[in-house]
Amino acid sequence: MVSSIHRDEYVVLLRLLRHYRMESGLTQGQFANALERPQSFVSDMERGFRRIDLIQLRDICEVLNISLLDFITRFEADLSGLGQSK
Repeated sequence: MVSSIHRDEYVVLLRLLRHYRMESGLTQGQFANALERPQSFVSDMERGFRRIDLIQLRDICEVLNISLLDFITRFEADLSGLGQSK
């Protein structure tokens, strides 16, 4: 099985994370501060160099003021647009 960071779905995830960060008006530095992480964490995450787990995704959604459920719903909708939904 191909590592998740090399799958098209992961590209959709990263694009969505960046979209919500930018929509919220946060720079990478501000976002990192809110997450209590270094700016390099956000940069690496958005470039796909750092995997994120479910707990981190939940924290990210909290900072971005979006529920985890809403984020997952949008993620699945974006995947459906690519013809990759389950």
